[in-house]
Amino acid sequence: MSSIQTVGIVGAGTMGNGIAQACAVSGIRVVMVDIAQAAVDKGLATIAGSLDRLIKKDKLDAEGKARALSLIQGSTQYEDLKGAQLVIEAATENEALKVKILQQLDGLLAPEVIVATNTSSISITKLAATTQRADRFIGMHFFNPVPMMALVEIIRGLQTSDATHDTVKALAETLGKTPITVKNSPGFVVNRILVPMINEAFFVLAEGLATPEEIDEGMKLGCNHPIGPLALADMVGLDVCLAVMNVYFEEFNDSKYRPCPLLKEMVAAGWLGRKTGRGVYTY
Repeated sequence: MSSIQTVGIVGAGTMGNGIAQACAVSGIRVVMVDIAQAAVDKGLATIAGSLDRLIKKDKLDAEGKARALSLIQGSTQYEDLKGAQLVIEAATENEALKVKILQQLDGLLAPEVIVATNTSSISITKLAATTQRADRFIGMHFFNPVPMMALVEIIRGLQTSDATHDTVKALAETLGKTPITVKNSPGFVVNRILVPMINEAFFVLAEGLATPEEIDEGMKLGCNHPIGPLALADMVGLDVCLAVMNVYFEEFNDSKYRPCPLLKEMVAAGWLGRKTGRGVYTY
């Protein structure tokens, strides 16, 4: 059983409101903070809509929705996070911004409060070192969409204590998630395997071994993946895939992480996938 009764969340965007919903549905109080009231309101509206969809699927009743929403407090004031035993930073994937937020939290929160980051790529050890509570700092990498995805990567920095790890792992289980414990390393586990696979699919495409449709069909039927790697790249954004490969290439200094030239070419063309209407496929 987790000892956490109240969770603070910084960021009311896709990940932040998803984490807030997962906590509230599990009976945990949430304080969700964002800079602008409009962002907070949008986050709360997204949660309400998501709970409505669960009601339609008979996974929740109206009473459950009301109870979950009553447990979430939206705010634009960091001060309101003081009652939390754990605060999760879920801001944009930008190191300078995260460091600024983490240092602000560090100065505000009591020493025993655990601080977690939902980063998908930034070093936990490095972020921990910018705070005065490195032993009580950890990575909690949720997957999108948070309410549906069972996995949480719990990433230990070099400094993370066993007690911090165990508390956060117990919380993930309370949320009905399946946590896996990961050491700090670029891309952690899932993206470290996934993005190079996507990159390799671009090499296969560039070599003309098969059409995009056939490559995706091959991986769906041959590996039981719900979506093929090229269609997934279009969903994630080709620019994002390229950025991640560049990080691995620089961090590991290993040629096996060399971004595929076709991927670079398509990003240069502005063919970034679904968000631009054209990637490997046309939308």
